[in-house]
Amino acid sequence: MLIKNINASICGSDIAVYKHGTGTGHKISIGEKFGHEMVSEVAEVVLEVKDFKVGQRVYPYPVFAANSPQKAGTLGGFTECLLIKNAKLNHNLYLVPEEFSNEVAALTEPFTVATRAVKRAHPKAGENAYVLGARTIGLAAAFAIRHFGCKVMVADRSDYRLDLAKSFGCGVVNTLKDNVKQTQLDCFGKGYSLKENQPNINITIDAIGITDFLQDFLDSQIIDSRFVMVGVDNNPKDINLLGMIFASQSLIGSGGYRPSDVAIVFYILKENQKDISKMVTKIYPWEELVSTIKNATDPEK
Repeated sequence: MLIKNINASICGSDIAVYKHGTGTGHKISIGEKFGHEMVSEVAEVVLEVKDFKVGQRVYPYPVFAANSPQKAGTLGGFTECLLIKNAKLNHNLYLVPEEFSNEVAALTEPFTVATRAVKRAHPKAGENAYVLGARTIGLAAAFAIRHFGCKVMVADRSDYRLDLAKSFGCGVVNTLKDNVKQTQLDCFGKGYSLKENQPNINITIDAIGITDFLQDFLDSQIIDSRFVMVGVDNNPKDINLLGMIFASQSLIGSGGYRPSDVAIVFYILKENQKDISKMVTKIYPWEELVSTIKNATDPEK
């Protein structure tokens, strides 16, 4: 089956390839297609395909649409058209709800990444969550956390991104300007910890990957607290395992997504489409792809 890409979002891994060359991000080679956050339209179907009709919008589930987990990042979101082999509904292609704009639908993939990270923390209604980073994955995680009934605070260094998070109903803290711990205490109160005067943060979602934030979590020693790592940080770390054991803290890795995440993400997008559409700051024509990715490498743009 042939699909035509309508809109594609730029992932941080795409930026990494642009900035640092092949072998980074999703290890994209020169001359190879890439991009994996997109919404597409069915362009042609063969007689054997019964689940789809020409003109329907679809979300290509990267792992299965590319026929390999290793090639998910090179699916081809930035190409004009793609051939999907063995097209199957709710497997490698999902029908996009009619009420979604193309821009919001193109955020499905990063929202599945964030939702998977949140689910890895096993959130319970009434718990408190702290999200590190107010870019796409961080904000998506904030929406997912609230979906599971948790109170959320988002941390970042950009007032612009924090104002956006605040407009979504999240607590916010600027890690460069604010007294972070006091702001956390004001929002969450004191938690059940092996140390005195620690903010009551049950779940931390790290969408940045900065070692200092991991250490802050370990030092807090909040009983039964969880730290989910979705941001990339390859630096070696010294961890006090005994302290983790005494506080029953958990360090959890989260990579990618699972098919069960798509339905939850569609629900989150449907319930919050007006707010989520604000996350799309600029739209460029396909012909300006190179300059668009270049602009995406500049945090001021």
